[in-house]
Amino acid sequence: MRVRRIGLALAGVAAVGMALTGCSEKKASSVADKDKLIIGVKYDQPGLGLKTTSGVEGIDVDVAKYVAKKLGVEEKNVEFKEARSANRETFLQNGTVDIIIASYSITEARKPKVTFAGPWVVTHQDVMIRADDNSIKDLASLKGKKVCQVSGSNSWKNITDGTNKLNLKVAAELVPAQGYDECMTKLKGKSIDAISTDATILAGYIAREGTSFKVANAAFTDEKYGVGLKKGDTKGCEAINKAIAAMYQDGTAQQLWQKWYGKTNLTFEATAPPAEGCA
Repeated sequence: MRVRRIGLALAGVAAVGMALTGCSEKKASSVADKDKLIIGVKYDQPGLGLKTTSGVEGIDVDVAKYVAKKLGVEEKNVEFKEARSANRETFLQNGTVDIIIASYSITEARKPKVTFAGPWVVTHQDVMIRADDNSIKDLASLKGKKVCQVSGSNSWKNITDGTNKLNLKVAAELVPAQGYDECMTKLKGKSIDAISTDATILAGYIAREGTSFKVANAAFTDEKYGVGLKKGDTKGCEAINKAIAAMYQDGTAQQLWQKWYGKTNLTFEATAPPAEGCA
């Protein structure tokens, strides 16, 4: 009987422990309650998120650090993890990362899978080509051209499916690639004619590569860069929206834009874009 009583007592202690652990996990289920954060960023996009010998750098990375600080997480407790276009939703769903700030456009197709804070900035899709190519001047002139198709990105759909401001479907030839560095290799090797994605991404590559390439200056979409969270984390989303508002109010947003794009012709709107809501 005594053994049984001891066993029951231990079981009770274990149950209490499990209950407490469960409460703790529930509390930490929102990014607003965590003291450590794993943040998904790109590793291959100059100006946005680029892995270097000294770490990861870019405006997405700096925005991530600012947001984390506003959430009460010290920089030493922030871990960056590569998030490619193809695995962003999966990483959020399975808990590989807590949030994603990786040129992550808010779209209707992604909203059922991701809770988005922001947008923290609005940019536009454009076209990058070789400097000696004068045949591509606008969206329509991509017809029959070989355009890079990055896995997990929606940029190519804006061309071929007509999801652009002009409602124009262009019969471009899509050439698959895993990332934009691979696209650049293909563009240099002339196995593709153009890379079409957000102007912020293209500007970063132009700054890195120099005068061998140019942007057509033919913007045809609005790309609302958001902060991706696990679906349902409304509390975290609302906290991040407050952080984004503060980033504009204290001038940090403009300072970061100047830091990374000051030498380009990319314009910056000093007023924070309206939040999409945390549904």
